[in-house]
Amino acid sequence: MNGPFDVPAVCTPQCAAHSAPPVPLPEAARRAAAFTGAVGRALAAGPHLADPVRLGAHARGLLAALAVGLEVRGAGAAGPLSVPGPGGRAPAAARAPGTLIALNHVSWLDIVALLAVEPAVLVAKREVGHWPLVGGLARRAGTHFIDRTSPRQLPRTVRELSALLLAGRSVAVFPQATTWCTADQGGFRRATFQAALDAGAPVRPVTVDYAQQGRPTTVAAFCGADTFAASLRRVLGARGLAVRVTVHPALPTAGRGLDRRALAAAAERVVLGGGRVAFDGGRVPGRTGQALGTYL
Repeated sequence: MNGPFDVPAVCTPQCAAHSAPPVPLPEAARRAAAFTGAVGRALAAGPHLADPVRLGAHARGLLAALAVGLEVRGAGAAGPLSVPGPGGRAPAAARAPGTLIALNHVSWLDIVALLAVEPAVLVAKREVGHWPLVGGLARRAGTHFIDRTSPRQLPRTVRELSALLLAGRSVAVFPQATTWCTADQGGFRRATFQAALDAGAPVRPVTVDYAQQGRPTTVAAFCGADTFAASLRRVLGARGLAVRVTVHPALPTAGRGLDRRALAAAAERVVLGGGRVAFDGGRVPGRTGQALGTYL
């Protein structure tokens, strides 16, 4: 373990396996060319990529290039994942806080799928910014990177996330701190939930899981010592791959007397328990400043 956000990696690259015969090599090559082109178009947008409309469109383009279907289910499936504030638009001084979107973590594809549904501010480990292709997109998309090797930065990170929420921005976090090959494993670290409490922001639990030809699959998993290149090759060759984003009812925080431990546990139960629903295939359509140990 390198820092307060790290947990031991239990899943390994051997966990990732096709649930259907891979596509022929010419088809995988065609997808690779389409994906490279989609990444190039997104990078060409420069700082404009952070615009929510552009970001969502480019994320959907990346999924389409990879031939990955997208299905959105549950509360909010017809609209954004953020919880709207009362009265619609309000002056800045009276603006409702944003939403903390808490997801399980299976793959780098989780990020693309989330942005295709709602372009929120992502919180990711610093290493993501150096990944081929995806790293450049993450930086231009306004991702908030954290250094998991520096425990002293944790209180400052919580304050920064709280400020984003208070400014009305929705923030997406992966509280498991590592990836798992299925959507019903792992536990939630509680540090980032303090930001929601400090901002009085609701928490939106979201479950991400994958299927091939309607059957559960681990082919998209990006675990342990896996490399981005190896994971991308599996995804490029995956037949009938689809990602499902299940949106659960929001957990309110304002005036509830919750602490981060209880809030993280509630979100964990919903997210990890929500990944066991029959899949019918894919369609694209506390306070900051306390002792460090108390955050974890």
